[in-house]
Parts: sequence; structure tokens; C-alpha cells
Amino acid sequence: MGLWRRLFGSGAPAGFTGALEPDERVLASAGVDGGFLVASSLGLWLPGPRRAGWHLLSKATWSGAVLTVVEAEEAGDAGGAVLLRDLPPQRFALASPGKVPEVVHARVTGSIRSRERNEDLGAWFVQRKVPGRDGVVLQVRPDAGADVERVRAVAAEVAAKIDRLRRAAD
Repeated sequence: MGLWRRLFGSGAPAGFTGALEPDERVLASAGVDGGFLVASSLGLWLPGPRRAGWHLLSKATWSGAVLTVVEAEEAGDAGGAVLLRDLPPQRFALASPGKVPEVVHARVTGSIRSRERNEDLGAWFVQRKVPGRDGVVLQVRPDAGADVERVRAVAAEVAAKIDRLRRAAD
């Protein structure tokens, strides 16, 4: 990959100042106010620049010429599960979107291996692939107003059950 980059470049747009990993590939890019959106094999580079891993993008929608992205942050651990908290939506106007909307949609949805809504708890349980790593991670996203400690306890039980099932299958 190093030789390829030396010969042909990274595929990132001119002026992009992010530091791509050696094995990170640029899949699509578009200019936005304040910089670029660069979709790579490991995540979506946001203006700044900083990369949000595909597994930490809760939602991405394309409407008109605007891509809206909801990024999540890890808010704690629950016995092998990761508790998430959604950040405020970010909106990016794309005058020339190219393949960015399609790539973002495919990567966000493609990272999801399973998802289950627990109405009683008020939480989503999602198993997702983390770019650049083997296996999946159990993410739990409590709704606003949910009892986070109750969600944490149930998430830890679910993570333990998943771990037991994986070990039994090996």
C-alpha cells in the first residue's frame, strides 16, 4: 500500500489535512464549508479534520443537497457492551456530492450485524463491525430519559450471554 500511495497518492482531495492510516483507503470525498467530508475504509472524516469510525455513526440521511450525520460517543462500559450517547446532528451541504451519500449509507448500514429494540428498557441493542478489527462489538444506545443503570445491567447480561455462545461455538 505504501508504494501505491507514493505512486498514485492517497485518493484524498488536494487540501485534505487528515492523517490516513497506512492501510486506509479513500472511497469518496466532497468539499463542504470548513473542509472536506472524506469517506474512507475506516470511517468518515469530518471537517477539522477528524475521523468518526463507521461503527460510531448512528444515522446518516441524504435530503436535497444536505447530508445529515448523527455521531455517537462511547458513554461507558457494561460488561463487554459499550454504552453510546448520540451527539447532536451535523449537517453538511454538498454542492458536488459525488459518491459520498451512497458510500456513507452503505458503510453505516453495512457495519450493522444485528439490531434489536427493547421497548421495556427504552434502548437499542446493536452488534456492529468495527473497521480494522476482527469480530463485532455490542453497542447499547439508551433513549433519552431511560434508566441508564438498568440499561447497563441488562446490557452486561446480554454481553455475557453472547460471549458464552461464541465460546461454545468455537
